[in-house]
Amino acid sequence: MKKLLLTLGAAAIVLSACEPKKQTVADTFQLPAVADIAMYQVNPRVFAPENSLRAVAARIDSIRELGVNVMWVMPIYPIGIEKGKNSPYCISDYTAVAPEFGTIDDFKYLAQTCHEHGMAIILDWVANHTAWDHPWVSEHPDWYTHDETTDTIIHPRPWDWLDVADLNYDNRDMRRAMTDAMKFWITEVGIDGFRCDVADGVPADFWRDAIRELREAAQPRQIVMLAEGKNVDNFTVGGFDMNYGWDFKDSIVHVFRDGRPASDLIKADSAEYAELPAGKVKMRFTTNHDHATEAAPVVEFISERGSMAAYVATIFLHGGALIYGSQEVGYPHPINFFHYVPVDWSANSPLYEEYEDLIELYNEHPALRKGELEAWPAQDVLVFQKSLGAERILVVVNVRNAEAEADVPATWQGLKVEDETTDRKMTLGPSLSLKPFEYLILSIED
Repeated sequence: MKKLLLTLGAAAIVLSACEPKKQTVADTFQLPAVADIAMYQVNPRVFAPENSLRAVAARIDSIRELGVNVMWVMPIYPIGIEKGKNSPYCISDYTAVAPEFGTIDDFKYLAQTCHEHGMAIILDWVANHTAWDHPWVSEHPDWYTHDETTDTIIHPRPWDWLDVADLNYDNRDMRRAMTDAMKFWITEVGIDGFRCDVADGVPADFWRDAIRELREAAQPRQIVMLAEGKNVDNFTVGGFDMNYGWDFKDSIVHVFRDGRPASDLIKADSAEYAELPAGKVKMRFTTNHDHATEAAPVVEFISERGSMAAYVATIFLHGGALIYGSQEVGYPHPINFFHYVPVDWSANSPLYEEYEDLIELYNEHPALRKGELEAWPAQDVLVFQKSLGAERILVVVNVRNAEAEADVPATWQGLKVEDETTDRKMTLGPSLSLKPFEYLILSIED
């Protein structure tokens, strides 16, 4: 009998080994190409005061209908209490979920829901620092940066982030532990990559080694890596796919709010892409969780119309589109992401539909997101052409809260065109009259 049981057991092991691995939705999900990404940033604290991961999943249809194909979720990990300010970027455990947001099963459910709706999901990762009550502080104090005089652990310099402790990337053991924690979310949860906080504050060679391991661990799936940074070594050394268009955001605020010439946007775009390796992308935005703490885009760009004109100028010059959850309904007040802020998702359906229409154009016309750029610098109106293959589209944006005249490029004069946003048809003359903050997206009629 014992021999029979052993034989049966051995047979079961052989059969189990021969059985193919059961595929999950994450295994079969196809990540969009980097140049085709339209991203939606989720701050869980605007969705619900508790169990917010389930609340996000409940809104998946509304989010997906915007046309976005990647969801970036801000940090969901347990938040440090010692010296804490309730910041989600103050992390006390890298492989757990804070009860405020739900459980790890709730996050797995959100990831599965995203994949079922044709969306990738990436997590915010904070590698520059931890909470003061993270177990590493007491168990591995050598994993942190120490003051040279007092030999005590310090907060990140030069910032005044007193609620977090600065990690020491000279320590190989800490690097190993950090990479392993990131791999957990790739292999055990099935996410599609990371947005990496303060990426420029972490050595590029760490990102190089970690990203290489993450890509290997994810095989055969692909992942996308977004750096919150603007250094070219995010790409040339670190191996990221995208980083931030911080300088472009500064320029567009100066143009719309401070009266700088529209031509500054062409200069800013050119400067950001001048050193970028082929295939890499700058993420472009009119707001995010950091900027929304100061002003909503409907305020920062003077009015709701100004915010939409700025958005058109931002996403169609070079792609990399981002929507920060709440801007699609025109939430008018600052959002302090350290605390719950309720958002009325039904507040402004016309604005939601306008964002939906713009991202639909972004998705339907490859020229708009990744075509060749030709621009005609001007003072008050941004005029540029995007072309890819046989497709040419002319984008015209009045950057002023006043009527303006735009010179029509010679190659477009006399052409019959249609405004993709209104279906209005016209024959172009030498100039266009524009209402305050009006924009046109013109395609040539067949």
